[in-house]
This record gives sequence, structure tokens and C-alpha cells, in this order.
Amino acid sequence: MVTKKDTTEERIEAVESALSKTERFIESNQKILTIIIGGIILVILLFFGFKKFISGPREKKAQTAMFKAEYYFEKDSLNLALEGDGENDGFLDIADKYSWTKSGNLAKYYAGLCYLNKGEYQKAIDYLKKFNSDDIIVSGMALGAMGDAYMSLNNSSKAVDYYLQAAEKNPNDFVSPVYMLKAGWAYEIMKEWGKAKDIYERIKKEFPQAREARDIDKYLARAKANLGEL
Repeated sequence: MVTKKDTTEERIEAVESALSKTERFIESNQKILTIIIGGIILVILLFFGFKKFISGPREKKAQTAMFKAEYYFEKDSLNLALEGDGENDGFLDIADKYSWTKSGNLAKYYAGLCYLNKGEYQKAIDYLKKFNSDDIIVSGMALGAMGDAYMSLNNSSKAVDYYLQAAEKNPNDFVSPVYMLKAGWAYEIMKEWGKAKDIYERIKKEFPQAREARDIDKYLARAKANLGEL
């Protein structure tokens, strides 16, 4: 019969054996382990050093530059917002100089909007495509702006794709019905009345309180009439 004492001694011996093997492994691979640990520490130091001495200061510079460019944008001085005023950088330079900062990334979005408002639609699309954001509201609006640019280029099919992406990015009463309605109009241009009808019915059902739902019955009637349902 195995006693409790015997079992305890066996466990102790097993632990001691495991510790001995670990010690032997460390002694045999001490140089390699030292290099690995040193490498990990170096990566950590480089990361925090980069963030403190390079990334952080450049982000602050980009934010300062954005202030004046955004001012011009709000004043509808689109050329100054894009190209700067000789003393302050515009969105184009900010996007180029600080491309990997948050402000540099946002400058691409603003540059796209400037070109959209200037009627330079392909340039607007190019910059909006470069913009990347985790913000579901802003990223959705960027998709919607690309839809507007494609509509202005008479590419209704592409426009619908981006309008629907914008509407579904973060479904809400403020953004979604706007781009769904635009998608419906694009479908009408393509004479795809069934799809237009479906979109209008979704707006009426899913966003009845939205401003876009006020005249939705008119658009529904037009779609149904073209489908021969009235």
C-alpha cells in the first residue's frame, strides 16, 4: 500500500528533477537566451523611444499644421486649405509630410473633400481611398463622399456600391437614410426600379423618423409606377 508520505516524496523528487532539467537547459543555452531577452528589451525601448522622441513630436507638428488648414476649409477657401498660404502647410503637404500620423491621415480625408467641392472628382476619390480610419462615423462619411464623386463622374453603379457601404458602416438615423436615399436615386438613374423600391421601403420601415422618410412615399410611388404596380 502506498502511503501519503511516499506520494509526497515522489512529488518533491519530480519537482526537483524538473528544476534540475530547467537549470541545465538555461546553462546550456545561456548565450542564446541572453540574446533573445536582450532583443525583446531593445524592441521595447525602441518602441517607446520612437513614440516619445519621433512619433509624438511629429504628431504635435501635424496637429498644429492642421489647425490653419481646417480654418481655411471652414471658410470655403479650398485652394488655401489644400495648398497652404505660403507660411502654413495645406492638407496636401500635411498628408505627404506626416502621412503615418493621425493628423496626416485625416488630411487625406479633408483633401478628398476639397477636391470634391472643387469638382475634381477623380482626385477626390484618390485621396479618399488613401484615408483609413477606425472612426465608424468619419469612415462612413468618406465612403459616402466617394459615392458622390462617382455619381458626378456618371458612374452610378460605383456610386451605389459606396452609398450602401456608407449606410451600413454604422446604421443610424443620422447617416444611413441619407446614403440609402442617394442609392435609391442612383438606382433610378440606372432604371433599376425594383432595387430603388426596395431601398425606399427600407427607409420607410427602418428609419421612419428620419428627415429622408418625409417624402419617401413620393419616391415609392414613382418606383411602383415604373414597375407597373400602380
